[in-house]
Amino acid sequence: MSITTKKPLREIVDEFDEQEEGVVGGSPPKLKRVLGPWQLILFGVGAIVGAGLFSITGMAAAQHAGPAILISFVIAALGCVFAGLCYSELASMIPIAGSAYTYSYIAIGELVAWMIGWTLILEYAIGAATVAISWSAYLVSLLQDFGIHLPAAWVASPWHHTLHQDGSMVPGIINLPAIFIVIFTSIVLIMGIKKAAFANAFIVSIKVGIILIFIAVGLQYIQPENYSPFIPENTGTFGEFGWSGIMRAAGIIFFAYIGFDSISTAAQETINPQKNLPIGILGSLAICTVLYILFAFVMVGLVNYTKLDVAAPVALAIDQTPYVWLNVAVKIAILAGFTSVILILLLGQSRIFYAMARDGLLPPIFCNLHSTWHTPWVSNIILMCFVGIFSAFAPLYIVGNMTSIGTLLAFTLVCSGVLILRYTHPEYPRSFKVAFVPTIPILGIISCLILMFSLSLETWMRLVIWLVIGLLVYFFYSRHHANPV
Repeated sequence: MSITTKKPLREIVDEFDEQEEGVVGGSPPKLKRVLGPWQLILFGVGAIVGAGLFSITGMAAAQHAGPAILISFVIAALGCVFAGLCYSELASMIPIAGSAYTYSYIAIGELVAWMIGWTLILEYAIGAATVAISWSAYLVSLLQDFGIHLPAAWVASPWHHTLHQDGSMVPGIINLPAIFIVIFTSIVLIMGIKKAAFANAFIVSIKVGIILIFIAVGLQYIQPENYSPFIPENTGTFGEFGWSGIMRAAGIIFFAYIGFDSISTAAQETINPQKNLPIGILGSLAICTVLYILFAFVMVGLVNYTKLDVAAPVALAIDQTPYVWLNVAVKIAILAGFTSVILILLLGQSRIFYAMARDGLLPPIFCNLHSTWHTPWVSNIILMCFVGIFSAFAPLYIVGNMTSIGTLLAFTLVCSGVLILRYTHPEYPRSFKVAFVPTIPILGIISCLILMFSLSLETWMRLVIWLVIGLLVYFFYSRHHANPV
């Protein structure tokens, strides 16, 4: 049921704001506004630039697009730009924690908002657990480069076997490094958004610096023949090269762009959110798009695309230069990238839980704020336990495709929200307005749907199952506890 036709939008936004002040959950503290535009941009870069850049790029080029992976990055970026513009307008209108969940609640209604909030768990909480498992693997690899060998059984889940020094395969017991990074980032988040922003800025400077070094060095050793044929001929199967391969690759590498939407989850911790949220969203997206295209251009220029379907395609590219020491630097950049991604994903998930609890769709404990640090510390602890346990014992079967399809669904509804609110509340002030409405939102919807339908049937089946589970939770709990708006 839509709430947009019942009350003026200003009244609805004010009621959400009153709930944040403690009407729901009885928590006197408020989220503290300390984030400026540059910190928001760094949050976006921290969330977007992760290991997806270092691993997915090679696989997508080798299996689907060839050197035309550059076009795939542009197509994926266009979908993000359309969605980013729509996010910016809604963030300037509704500067309230919750991101796509809150926007959908106000623009479309409670049930749709619940499904989006439920879907975003795939992007944030489960995504953070998956990244933590990979963080552990790269830490083990980096330490081995320095002659330090951690016990194989204590760096993997029971579902995973690790190669021992003597060549035998050792079954895992628990993934301790994954638990460590989840606990570390959770503590940083609990201690305040300002400390989290400082830690993120430091980490981002490391990984972006190393990426720029790779680009600068690699440009000197590019082999032009590796760009031919630029668009390999389709094999006869949809998604295997040709333009269908370019689109399939765009849908896959969309995973590498995910994260800019997490900026809007910090709306109530942002100074002048109507102005700074659009700057953070669009600024981080622009920076990362340029980095991605340059990175992909160098990688496929150093190594023929047919050889990039390996676990560490960047290492293969570095081997084409005399600077082999960059392999260690890249591992450090990947670890830094993983750390910032986990930090921002846990930040985003805790704020979405906070918003959903504020509205009564989750138990009120999720919106309990710390009296000193002004953070949803109970939510952070619950997430730390859930994500930590998942990271320690779960197999790494969760793939980027599942995260991508859930996020694309959220983006589709955000673009729809702009169209709906332009129709239902055209008079409401917007400090940032999307140009060429309805063209831009419609293009955003179309581009996201095209990328969704380019993904595999198995990915769609997993999404449907996840949404069915979410509907059961909603009808058995959330709808009975929701606050009237």
